Formats: sequence, C-alpha cells, structure tokens
Amino acid sequence: MKLQSISLACLALILVISMPRFLVSQAAGFSIDLIHRDSLQSPSLDSLQRVTNSLQRSFNRVNVLAQDHYSQRSASTEIVPDRGEYLMRFSLGTPPVTTLAIADTGSDLTWIQCKPCDRCFKQKAPFFEPKGSSTYNPVSCSSNTCTDALLRTSCNGPKGTCTYAISYGDRSFSKGDLATETITLGSTTRENASIPNVIIGCGHLDQGTFGVDASGIVGLGGGKVSLITQMGSSIKGKFSYCLVPFFGKNVKPSKMSFGNEAVVSGGGVASTPIVTKMPKTFYFLTLEGITVGNQRLDLDLDLSSSSLNDSKASHQEGNIIIDSGTTLTFLPSDLYDRVIRAVKSQTKLRQITDPQGILNLCYLSRGNVAEVPKITVHFRGADVELKPINSFVKTSQVSLCLAFAPADVLAIYGNLAQMDFLVGYDLEKKTVSFKPSACSKA
Repeated sequence: MKLQSISLACLALILVISMPRFLVSQAAGFSIDLIHRDSLQSPSLDSLQRVTNSLQRSFNRVNVLAQDHYSQRSASTEIVPDRGEYLMRFSLGTPPVTTLAIADTGSDLTWIQCKPCDRCFKQKAPFFEPKGSSTYNPVSCSSNTCTDALLRTSCNGPKGTCTYAISYGDRSFSKGDLATETITLGSTTRENASIPNVIIGCGHLDQGTFGVDASGIVGLGGGKVSLITQMGSSIKGKFSYCLVPFFGKNVKPSKMSFGNEAVVSGGGVASTPIVTKMPKTFYFLTLEGITVGNQRLDLDLDLSSSSLNDSKASHQEGNIIIDSGTTLTFLPSDLYDRVIRAVKSQTKLRQITDPQGILNLCYLSRGNVAEVPKITVHFRGADVELKPINSFVKTSQVSLCLAFAPADVLAIYGNLAQMDFLVGYDLEKKTVSFKPSACSKA
C-alpha cells in the first residue's frame, strides 16, 4: 500500500511538472492570439472576398444585437450573435482538449458543443466529451448558480442538472447543460493560463451558421457569467486587444491581453468612460460627434433623458456600444446622414454604386490610397483620429466605400474602426482606451 501511494505521488508530480500552466489567479498578465475567421479558410479566399463576407455578417449581427438590446427579456436572457469575426484557441477540461471558439464581446456565456450532440452544426474539431474530463461538474438545479446565472435556465427537478437555452435572432439556438469546468488559455508570452471552475454551457442541441472552425462561443461581455467577469480580480478587470487589418496577404493573428499586460499607457492614449446600462453584456460608450475634414458634426445629447424610445436613444449617455465582432460602424441615423453629406462635399473622386450592393457611399478608386477626408470620432473625453483603413474599405478592385452604416436601433463602433489601435478595457476604472498601434508588429 505504501509503495502504491509513493507511485501515485510520483505520477502526480510528473503530471504537474509536464503541464506548463499557471493558475490565472497567480498571473501578472498574459496574452493570447485572436484569429480572424476568414484567415482559416481556403487560400483562394482573397482579401476582397474576406471584406465582402465580413461586411455582410455585420448586418446580420447588428440585427441580433439590437433585438437583445430592446428585448423585454434582455436582462435575463443571453442572445448570442450567430456570427463573430475572431476565433480564440483554448483548452477545456482535464486533461485539456484544444478547441477554437468565437471570441465575442457582445455575449456572456462561454459554450461549446458536447457529446452526445443530438442535432449540432458541423465543426472540424471533435465534440467535447464531458465524461473524459476530471474537472467537469454539472450545475445542479438546487445550486445558486442555476438561478443566479442570469440565463434562461430550466430543471426537471431539484436533483437534476441545470439546463440552459440560448435564442438567436436568425432562429439559430443552443441548448444544453450548465456546468463548471477548467479553461486553459494558450498564452503567447508565458506559460498557459488555467482558470478553474468557469461556468460554461455544454451544448447538446445546437443549430446555426457558426462556421466549421468554431466549436462555440467565448463570452467576453460584461455580464455575470462572462469569462471576463469570472476571471475577476485575477486580471484586475483589465483586457485589451490589437486587431490586425484582415484584408492583406498572409494575415497575422491579432493579440488579446489580460491583467497587467492589458494596460494601455504612454503617449497618444485617449480614454472614455464605460456607461453602465442594461443589458450589462454590452460595453456602452458615449458618442458626442464626428469630424469630417475640418467640419465637426455634433450629437445634441440630452443627459436628463432615460427614455428607450428609438428617436431619443442616440441622444443619451451610453448611446453606442463598442464591439469586436461587428465589422462596420453603425451610427445614429441622423448623424450618419450628416456624415454622408460632409464626405460627399469634401471628396473629389467620382461617386459610383457599390458593386457588392452593401454600402451606400462608394467612389471609383483603383489604387490602395485615395484622397479621402480625415475622420475623427469624438467620444466623451476621447478624440479618436481614424486612418483611411478605419473609415473606408475597398469592396472591389475599383470601389472604395465609406465603412459606416445607419443604425435603426443600436449604434455600434465596429472592428474596422478599431484596427491598428490598442484598445484597452479597464472594468475597475470603467474606461475604454485607444492608442494608435501597428498591431501586426505587436
């Protein structure tokens, strides 16, 4: 018996030594890769096809996010967009099983497809097997986690497993078991970071157009069950990303950082407050106006109003969300109309119709660099000067289009406007910071 105990102790020691991981609670900070979803597809997918795919997905996504914002169930129901733009590689369980999922700042619950999968969307990776993990623990119906998770949950009895159901704006859905599990993030700067007892969804009935590379969603929103919230004080409420432009050749992964490595500092940093509103999933900012060339166009903010009436929402604090999963920037419609007029009056290029039929204002441009007006976005306390790649996008070999669209309900600051900026979230200080950066060299 003593020999057996010594053998088990030695085996445990070998396993610990062979696993280069640290608990995230011990982390000073770490970084991971974000992979643009189209970069994993066939090499024949050129940069213009990537742009077209992303622009089309923007309109799908904004409709879903807007439904979540104004839904009567938004405070208690997770509505995950059916498509995001960036994938995160991580491992789940013990021993760790590597997978890819959509990194989404517009949702909270992290979930992947699990065995048995009764009716699931196609994915390249094998379905996760909960029985193969020693750290997988189903959430019981009698636990506070089941009732306090701010999700749509149900039970067959107090001794049963807590189940979740996620609705989608395009009739896609995910249903499965709520559980706690260890997530390991593959750090690019030090050992892999392990986060124990993360609340996740183990999907057994999932339908939607997620793409074969993704196994589910990594929720990076501000809600109670998001991965960011569950990491809590261990990352000091800080995360950041630096998005590499995805429309060139040999696109490099983007970087996402946590904890001390997510601090955005130095010259050129502009910071704006995060406004606390419902649903807590979203990161709301206050857009004050936009400058086109030398012409400033302001929103007339009514800070005394709290109405959710569509016509007034764009004139309140927290009138726009920042989202890494939406490509285009969607402006309040009245501001968008004025921006369109200002760009037209200051652009000498010949106006044409978008060959893809997606964007409203396009110009004939055969080169990569065109004479377009400089655009600056004015958030509360932060002026963010955009480069041409942030405000205009080529949709064909001869067309250059303004990368903004009108928002019928929910205004969104999209990822084109964020590319080649280090964007840092400090949830303790409640700020988002922007710093111009060459993200491909980060």
